[in-house]
Amino acid sequence: MGSPIRDRDDAFLGVFFWRQMPRWHATYHRPADFPAGHPVGSNAPLVRTLAVLLGAVAALAIAAPGASAQGEATAAATLVIEGTGEGHGVGMSQDGALGYARRGATYQQILGHYYTGTTIGQALPKSVVKVLVGAKVKRVPLERYVRGVIGAEMSPSWPAAALEAQAVASRTYALTSHAGGSRFDVYSDTRSQVYRGAAAESPATNAAVAATAGQILLYGGKPASSYFFASSGGMTESVQYGFPGAEAEPWLVGVIDPFEGTSSRWRLELPFATAARRLRGFFKGSFRGVEVLRRGTSPRIFTARVLGTKAATVLGGPALAGRLGLPSTWEYFDVRTGNSLKQEPDHSGQPRTWKPLAAAPGEPSPGSSGGVRPAPAAAASVPIAGASGGTEAP
Repeated sequence: MGSPIRDRDDAFLGVFFWRQMPRWHATYHRPADFPAGHPVGSNAPLVRTLAVLLGAVAALAIAAPGASAQGEATAAATLVIEGTGEGHGVGMSQDGALGYARRGATYQQILGHYYTGTTIGQALPKSVVKVLVGAKVKRVPLERYVRGVIGAEMSPSWPAAALEAQAVASRTYALTSHAGGSRFDVYSDTRSQVYRGAAAESPATNAAVAATAGQILLYGGKPASSYFFASSGGMTESVQYGFPGAEAEPWLVGVIDPFEGTSSRWRLELPFATAARRLRGFFKGSFRGVEVLRRGTSPRIFTARVLGTKAATVLGGPALAGRLGLPSTWEYFDVRTGNSLKQEPDHSGQPRTWKPLAAAPGEPSPGSSGGVRPAPAAAASVPIAGASGGTEAP
C-alpha cells in the first residue's frame, strides 16, 4: 500500500480499505425490477438499498467552529457529485451484456469480452450450493439454484444470449464464492446474488439455464471468479482497483463497454452538513471536502482523502462511495458556494471524462473483441477443489 499520503497542513488519521470484495455496498448489481440506467435521486428504492453498508464504525463528534466566517461558509457549501454506472464495476456489466445481445452476440462472446482470456468448462455432475436463506442453510442442486437466480438478476424479457451469459456467470459465482466459509457458499440476497427459488423461474430464464447446463468459466483450467454488476458507464474496472486490497487477476481487467450510454449518468448534491454526517469519523474539525488521490484502470476512484480542518483520512473508493450513498466509484466532486462552483482537487492525473480510458500499463488494451474465446466443443469436467459446490448431492 505504500506510505500514507499527507497534506501539508492536515494531520493524518489513517488509511481505510474494506477488503470484503464483492459486497462494498448492497447493490453491486441491480434488482430485476429496477430499470436500466435509472438516475440517482429519482426512485426511493435505490436510495434505500444504497443505505446498507459498513456496519459499525468508530464515531467522532464534529465540532463546528462557532460563528466564525469559515464555519458559516462551510455550512452554506454543497458537495456536488457527478458520476456514472451502478455497482462495483468488476466483471460483467448486465446492461452491457444486454447491449451485446441486442446486437447479435452469443453468450460465449459476451462472457469472453468481460472475463478476458477465459474458456468454458463443465462443473461436476450433481454439484450443490449451500445457500443461506434467513437463518437456515439450504443445500440446493446447482442447476435448480441457477434457475432460482437468473430471473431475480435479469428481466426474462431480455434476449436469450444475455440470460445465458448471466446463467454461466451466476453458476460460476456460486461455485467460487465462499461467503460463509465452510458453513455456506452464498447468501440469498445481494450480498452474494439474489436467489428466489421457484418464484424467479420463467420459461425464458429456465431455457437459458438448460442451454448452458453445467457450464462454468475457467481461466488456466481452473474456475474463475465471475463478479458482475448492473451498469459500467462505459468501462469496467480491474479487480485490484475495484476492490482495494484484492490481488490482480488476469481475467478481471478493465475493458471498454461500448454499448453503455448516457442513461447511466447520475448526479447527487449534498449539503456539507449532510456529507459531514455521512463521513463522520473520517476527519477532525470541520468538514472541508474530498480530494481524489488515485483512480483505477477506468476513472473509478481507488483512493481519496476526506478533508477536515484538523485532520484527514484516506479511504478506498468503495468505502467512500458507500458512506456517501453513491451507486458507483466513477465520480467527480465539486463544491458549490453561492453561485460559485469549484472542482475539488484530483491528483490522479486522469482528465475528467465520461468516456473510457486506455488500459493501464501492462494490461491488455480493451478492444471490441474483448479477448473473446468461444466455448470448446467438448468441455471437460473440472473438479471444484475445496468448494461445497463441487460435492455430490445426496
